[in-house]
Amino acid sequence: MMSCPFKPRWERRKDARPQELLSAALDHFVARGFAATRLDDVAKSAGVSKGTLYLYFCSKEELFKAVVRESIVPLLGEAEGVIEQFEGSSEELFRLVMTTWWDSIGASKLSGLPKLMLAEAGNFPELARFYQEEVVDRGEKLVTTMLRRGISRGEIRDMDLTIAPKILVSPIIMMMMWKHSNGVCQVEPDKLGSFLDFYIDMALRGILLPTNEGQLEPTMVK
Repeated sequence: MMSCPFKPRWERRKDARPQELLSAALDHFVARGFAATRLDDVAKSAGVSKGTLYLYFCSKEELFKAVVRESIVPLLGEAEGVIEQFEGSSEELFRLVMTTWWDSIGASKLSGLPKLMLAEAGNFPELARFYQEEVVDRGEKLVTTMLRRGISRGEIRDMDLTIAPKILVSPIIMMMMWKHSNGVCQVEPDKLGSFLDFYIDMALRGILLPTNEGQLEPTMVK
């Protein structure tokens, strides 16, 4: 697999628009999948030539990695910072992290990437490893950090931290896949917010210690 021998110097090439390239690439990857996306089409959508695209990305694989690194990875970094500095309760932190996760990723075009990876990981194992390391592992790690914080504060039950993060993340991933599955699960997009509220309440009742669970206020699910 071809790799770039240098890092793109975006600020020095005034004739190119890398952010437009990344945005166009995300649109095509989500709509068509990785295999069916053509660099010609990405360049055309971004309003540049294919040659210009190659000034910054040596291959489709490098373009996909750049989309992930410029869109999802910074959001994970922000979430890690929030967890590290947060001073409120574990319930408040869990609600904040999960709702922000949904608002910034689940409710955006980025929500199409989990379905893409599930569908095409077998054909592109190197990309699957990249996505696992950069997104999945890091996402589970921040949930682990959040749970460990709650356990140390006496607010969250002692639990297997190799299993719990995967269980807690899975419903969010499934909700994102529902959005891009042509209604196969019969969930209207405008109702996903209610699903998120219900999930958060259900998860909190499962992980909080009884003394903290009693403080929960039920969320009205429409």
